Amino acid sequence: MQTHLPTLRQLRYLVALAEHRHFGRAAEACSATQSTLSAGLQELETLLGTTLVERTKRRVLVTPLGEAVVARAREVLRGAEDITDMVRAAGRPLAGPLRLGVIPTIAPFLLPSALPALRRTFPDLKLVLREDLTARLLERLARGELDTALLALPYDAPDMEMLTLARDPFVLACRPDDPLAARADISGGDLAASHLLLLEEGHCLREHALAACSLASTNRGEDVMGTSLGTLVQMVASGLGVTLLPRLAVTAGILRGTDLVTRPLAGDGARFLGLVWRKSSPRAKEFGLLGRALFEGLDQS
Repeated sequence: MQTHLPTLRQLRYLVALAEHRHFGRAAEACSATQSTLSAGLQELETLLGTTLVERTKRRVLVTPLGEAVVARAREVLRGAEDITDMVRAAGRPLAGPLRLGVIPTIAPFLLPSALPALRRTFPDLKLVLREDLTARLLERLARGELDTALLALPYDAPDMEMLTLARDPFVLACRPDDPLAARADISGGDLAASHLLLLEEGHCLREHALAACSLASTNRGEDVMGTSLGTLVQMVASGLGVTLLPRLAVTAGILRGTDLVTRPLAGDGARFLGLVWRKSSPRAKEFGLLGRALFEGLDQS
């Protein structure tokens, strides 16, 4: 006896509607008409013999059972994508679309110099970039919305594979008239007595910077926090305190236009840069090629 199963298209329609909560936007995301998407969902509900979506004039609600089906549908769709990726990778690595997430403390300082060489080496690669904070990138990666993400490590993500690619030391940035500017290197004790400006909560660089100089996170720059490294630089230039910057950003010219000076940390604390991806992904070899291409020529001493 033939068993009728949901199609990938039907599952894709359901997942899109659950994400957008709007038939028009879900249809647009699936490159379908609204009537086609609605008919596909009705066919899925008829096939399963249950209501997955409650439709009202004002909003779309996914039933509790529908939410469970959505979660399983995401796994099925990811598995189907993995099959396509596996075949593509076997034929020609780094060809076609690749969705890469990057955190804001890496993207503007690495990508402008790395992407031209990457395009020359892999001309058929269609790189789609998404910049966001680490936690949100990992959520998108788990949902299958990204293929891999370029993050600062260490980071607790036990469900992901990680490939460390580069070491990125921290340096102190301060005004030339700051007492710390006269020191050859900076210790955690020096910083404990200084007004250390940090990124706001949610940026993993905040914790990495504190770990690099063995400082606790409590009461450190809580009154003045920056939303970006560029903002921190401007606050330091205005005399509000000192900050820690990754050398990647300094090398890329983040201090250009200021008179700020940098000093190394005693012990040479650093963060590590690397790629992460789902353990189920069949593209590990491709991601290794991507990582080496992105960091080729980067000074890691």
